[in-house]
Amino acid sequence: MLSMPPGTPAKGVLEAARNFAREEFALKHRYALVLHTDEPHPHVHLVVKAISEQGVRLNIKKATLRHWRSEFARNLRLLGVEANATDRAVRGETRKPKKDGIYRPSERGESTYQRTQAEAVAAELLKGNTPIEPGKRKLVDTRRQVENGWRFVADVLSKDGHHNLANDVRRFVERMPPAKTEREQIAHKLQQRVRDPCIQDLQLTR
Repeated sequence: MLSMPPGTPAKGVLEAARNFAREEFALKHRYALVLHTDEPHPHVHLVVKAISEQGVRLNIKKATLRHWRSEFARNLRLLGVEANATDRAVRGETRKPKKDGIYRPSERGESTYQRTQAEAVAAELLKGNTPIEPGKRKLVDTRRQVENGWRFVADVLSKDGHHNLANDVRRFVERMPPAKTEREQIAHKLQQRVRDPCIQDLQLTR
């Protein structure tokens, strides 16, 4: 799915997606795409045949996904649409995007995956357990590296005389939400609901 924030011209998103698909897959992999505007953020669903016309299977790695995001953003910029393919961690985000089969039911409040996760976390909280998840250390280390990187950028900007921009970068770092795993985010939502009975919405994560 090739998606942009609300307010982005849908026509530009579609044209950039077409150009991206043509550059990446034409004469190699068969593909089909469709624009959806039923949600605030315009997005294109791109379906690609795994086996190429030459009989080679498409091998998708993390580096491949980063390259695709970068190329889609480049095609958007060529059309005059501002876009950057920054990683979630660099933006201060720790929530991983859910697969469509999980995201759609969660939007309707029908996600069994989400319910199971919430029940498991609730059981741990009732026992007074706060287990450290295996991915927590990596998450914290990544956040520390990101913050150090942004602070270095701010220092460079200050030295070059761009003090206002440097201050904006420092404020951005200060406002980053705490680095939490998915289970920690769920636990936080549950604890909020216990403290405030008026909270009815339990949309835990996306």
